[in-house]
Amino acid sequence: MRKLLAYPLSVVFYLCFGLTLVIFHVIQWISFNVFGYKALKVSVDWLQFFIMRCLNLLGTRISFYNPYNLSTDRPLIIVSNHQSMYDISPIMWYMRKHHVKFVSKKELGKGIPSVSYNLRHGGSVLIDRKNPRQSLSAMMTFGDYIEKTKRAAVIFPEGTRSKNGVPRPFKTKGLEMLLKKVPSALIVPVTVNNSWKMLRYGNFPMGIGNHMKFTVHKPLEIINFTDKTELIEQVEQTIVAAIEN
Repeated sequence: MRKLLAYPLSVVFYLCFGLTLVIFHVIQWISFNVFGYKALKVSVDWLQFFIMRCLNLLGTRISFYNPYNLSTDRPLIIVSNHQSMYDISPIMWYMRKHHVKFVSKKELGKGIPSVSYNLRHGGSVLIDRKNPRQSLSAMMTFGDYIEKTKRAAVIFPEGTRSKNGVPRPFKTKGLEMLLKKVPSALIVPVTVNNSWKMLRYGNFPMGIGNHMKFTVHKPLEIINFTDKTELIEQVEQTIVAAIEN
């Protein structure tokens, strides 16, 4: 019965979701080309808000628990597990004052209204997983940008999303590069739960009636760890320990 109900709700969702992306693509283009980055940033923030409202059409609830007052005067490296593309909007919306930027695969840089435009022009980095030299160079440039602007870099060290919620081992090279290039950053572990259930049946129908939960854990100072491997292991353990079975 639940899956049967998911079909009509998914049609409504995709219509609203697609329309939102197309409308905000135009808004982003105008914002950036006429008014610059600040206007683009505002338009991207509100895009995330409306994407979450689209998810509400599926009976989705979103909880974002962050008990920490994170300063905007220093850069952040937000490290999170990855369960679906729907992890993105809540992180961007609830952490918006930090100007959240993502480490993304280059394939996302074209063909997706709104999303691709923001990735190309909003300060995120697009890496070619098949080209280590390009990935290394892009990450170094991205790290310098985050350090200089005191913005927030989001990285999903699993490399790809978990389709059943079970975490994949962290791939650490990208995170190691950020730790090196953004030495003043505060490390912020985040655990995502139940996002994978949005795609439990695949892309159609969508999963319905899910409670997506985001938990921000105690931030860590890079300077407190002489061994960066120990820091990464602690971050991974903190994130994984809060994943619900």
